[in-house]
Amino acid sequence: MRQGVLTGGHNLYGHRVGILMIEGRFPRPSGAIGNASSFPFPVMHHIVKGFSGSRTVRDLGSLDPTTKEFQDAVQPWVDGARYLEGQGCRAITTSCGFAALFQRHLLEAVDIPVFASSLMLVPFISATLQRNKRVGVITAEASSLSSRHLEAVSIDPSAVYVVGMEGCSEFSATAWEDRTTLDFPAAENEALEVAKRLVAGRPDIGAILLECSLLPPYAAAIQAEIGLPVFDFTHMVTLVHSACARTYFSGLL
Repeated sequence: MRQGVLTGGHNLYGHRVGILMIEGRFPRPSGAIGNASSFPFPVMHHIVKGFSGSRTVRDLGSLDPTTKEFQDAVQPWVDGARYLEGQGCRAITTSCGFAALFQRHLLEAVDIPVFASSLMLVPFISATLQRNKRVGVITAEASSLSSRHLEAVSIDPSAVYVVGMEGCSEFSATAWEDRTTLDFPAAENEALEVAKRLVAGRPDIGAILLECSLLPPYAAAIQAEIGLPVFDFTHMVTLVHSACARTYFSGLL
């Protein structure tokens, strides 16, 4: 299609979704939200300096989101969201499901949609299941995922089972300690064992959500093992992009 007059104003073009990234040098294989090849479309990553996984999950999670202390603490995330909006992004996500805690802060800072957490998929998934079914959530750290995180994105805590990656040495060494090497088979096996532990004795689990954006690389192996629908961060980013980058249909009448 021939184009008419084009309007600029940004440095880069072709993207629709901006992703606020935690800071870390650990490997992010394809499937992880920090790997650009995880998506068949361009995204714009922006690293929020000074916010490791531990600071985002544990330190922010220990603060009351209604306080000025929390508001000051999340200011770098707010600034990042404004930067991405200024670079032409039509929607913003993050790389950490625990960002659910500051969904409102990001939303109030920009004029574009914000999808801060993969946990936002839970109400959608729950609506597809029979009333007696629940969503199984695999999170980076169950002890840090509070009811405040769930309530911030309209999740009924009784609708989910939550299990964390605590005790998984390969996951811990990269996600928390920022080790720059990853034993992929070992990490995949850890994720499989956690998933099997989650569903063991719980026939009422109807689907799985991988909350942590480091877990999608193991989603196929998890599904092959437990046989349930497995959702993750990549689904949300893909859905958001498809809504912000509509193209004309080319089928026949």
